[in-house]
Amino acid sequence: MTPAIDTSVAMTALRGTTPAVPGTTTDPKVAKQTAQQFEAVFVTQFLGEMFSGISTDGMFGGGQGEAMFRSLMLDEYGKQFAAQGGFGLASAVQRELLRTQEVAH
Repeated sequence: MTPAIDTSVAMTALRGTTPAVPGTTTDPKVAKQTAQQFEAVFVTQFLGEMFSGISTDGMFGGGQGEAMFRSLMLDEYGKQFAAQGGFGLASAVQRELLRTQEVAH
């Protein structure tokens, strides 16, 4: 029987870094960074669900070691995917952050 794989990998995408909170900024760079971090978490969660049914057993499987480090691998995949354009969520989130901040002033 294979051990259950933790699918809650989204929060580990932020481990080690504190996401930038734009507050009341209208700075597009800050909004872009925050939007990319949001998309990275989203993509990481999406990939976690995709990989949740894949067994780590088998002739060349990594067993518990693979299961333990899979979330770290998915975190990096999520960050890289978002940095390369991802699903396009970052640009939409950035626009909405900036629009919301301008309305709040």
